Amino acid sequence: MRAGFIRQLMAGAYSLLPLAMRTREKIGRIIREELNAIGGQEFLLPAIQPAEIWQKSGRWEIMGTEMFQLKDRKDADLVLGMTHEEVFASLALEMNSYRDLPQIWYQIQTKFRDEPRPKAGVLRTREFTMKDSYSFDIDDAGLDASFDNHRTAYLRIFRRMGLDPIAIDASSGAMGGSRSNEFVIRSEAGEDLVVLCPTGDYAANVETATSRLDPAEDQAGPPAPIPFDTPGVRTIAGLAEFSADAPPERQIKSLFYFIDDQLSIVLVRGDHGLVKQKLADATGGIEIRAAESGEIFERIGAHPGSLGAVGVEGIPIFADHALAGRLNMTTGANIDDQHLRGVDVDRDISVTEWVDLREVTPGEPCPVCGTPLDVLKAIEVGHIFKLGRQFAEAFGATVLDRDGKPQTITMGSYGIGLERAMAAVAEAYHDDSGLMWPVSVAPYELVITVIGSDDTTLMKADGLYQEARNAGIEVILDDRDERPGVKFADAELVGIPYRMVVGPRGLDKGEVEWKSRTGDAADIAWDDAVAHAVDTIEQARAALL
Repeated sequence: MRAGFIRQLMAGAYSLLPLAMRTREKIGRIIREELNAIGGQEFLLPAIQPAEIWQKSGRWEIMGTEMFQLKDRKDADLVLGMTHEEVFASLALEMNSYRDLPQIWYQIQTKFRDEPRPKAGVLRTREFTMKDSYSFDIDDAGLDASFDNHRTAYLRIFRRMGLDPIAIDASSGAMGGSRSNEFVIRSEAGEDLVVLCPTGDYAANVETATSRLDPAEDQAGPPAPIPFDTPGVRTIAGLAEFSADAPPERQIKSLFYFIDDQLSIVLVRGDHGLVKQKLADATGGIEIRAAESGEIFERIGAHPGSLGAVGVEGIPIFADHALAGRLNMTTGANIDDQHLRGVDVDRDISVTEWVDLREVTPGEPCPVCGTPLDVLKAIEVGHIFKLGRQFAEAFGATVLDRDGKPQTITMGSYGIGLERAMAAVAEAYHDDSGLMWPVSVAPYELVITVIGSDDTTLMKADGLYQEARNAGIEVILDDRDERPGVKFADAELVGIPYRMVVGPRGLDKGEVEWKSRTGDAADIAWDDAVAHAVDTIEQARAALL
């Protein structure tokens, strides 16, 4: 905001000003170069789409309220595209033979999402620019190759921006498919939590992460659960304080959710947190919400704080693996102010399905090597998916294989948000004075700052500016009628990597002052100034390739 890159119009909608446009254009150029290098071809598809293609794919209901829906003057249902799998799948109908494959098609275009909680500037918005690419292959081996090619291209793209990306396992969510990877950078400004093994053996979004658990050492309990009064006890911590026999790790936390309008019970260990995305992935649920106290009481006859799953019938029960085989546990009795001790999970609870639901916390053992795990904040900068055949099947996209038989195409989907990437670089490169853009994405590589307003100084500075432009440097001339301190502060705020100062004192000595945004300064002979700039900037560019 202060540096003049963006202005907010409303929550989740930002105007990009000229400096931001230059940076975004350079990010787009990097993306295009790397996508073209793996065989990508660029398209531009409509942002406004008919509802019928989303209904055909089955995602009309899945996307729900996150998708902007509207009607035209003929009362036809339309959407503003969040992504373009459906449109690209319909274009794939024009391919007829295995000889047409593989293909990589991509676009850079505006997307829309009715984000319920826009925040963090351009990191989470309702309107954004995304590079979305799609691969089309004849078989799973081809999809594997396309996925790996994109993974490698993404690592190059982000490194060229100056970022240090980490590829992690992630949930596919509404995109579906068999596998997905997120690309994240570590940042305290991040809205994602990622689980990392310090050895590099394991990396995953907290939405999919798991860890080793030490085997539980349970003592055999009574032949049946025993009720006991717990007046006023409503929480896991409260029960642990009330009863020394019920520490959190020996409690069963019972959570009631509506999963697509079906009341369900979700069980995790008392000291574990539930990851809602894991519940969605495990159940295939589209609309998931916590049941309200009155809704629970109507079915169970008790309020939150005294709830459990012992003896419950007719309601789906999803239990986390950490509870499997546990003995002598404590849980709510489904009678207000009463709990049960001596619960044998396998004996007393009719679990519908055992699934991974718990949230991994720092220090838990890595599932691969046992090293204590780190949980860090991160910014997602890209996501790639193995979609498989779901979209091709929905649209009937087939080609004839080598034997002349119809074969359904298999697809991959791959996304990068341009404004999000720009924000991620800004979060990674800044100090108290402002932004510190890497030369590959800086709006300008060099600023020539003029000190003094006499005609000779202005003329010499303009000549240097023209010479730098002719040498291929992206340069801006600051010849405003402002104090030197204001000009210097503005150059640092904007984050231009290099600054050249032209003033009467330096001209008398035949010198200019050269300074990098990171702090290195030197006096350079006038005749060598542009050559020095070219050499320094070319080295900086090369370091990011």
